[in-house]
Amino acid sequence: MTAISAPRVRTGATPFERVLLGAASGLDSFVANRLERRGGTEYRRAHRAQRSYAATRDAAQARGAIGLLPR
Repeated sequence: MTAISAPRVRTGATPFERVLLGAASGLDSFVANRLERRGGTEYRRAHRAQRSYAATRDAAQARGAIGLLPR
């Protein structure tokens, strides 16, 4: 994810190849930003809370499916 600076030189790339390079650059930027965001403590805390909520909900639905009501 490192780019080397170079002077503008005609490389003979076709317009299609330039579009592909632009798309690859955009995807690279998106992935880098996402990885930075996912590395934060806030993200991990929110993810842990979402998993806890989903596990509780799934357990309640499973109990409801067999006819057990919560107390």
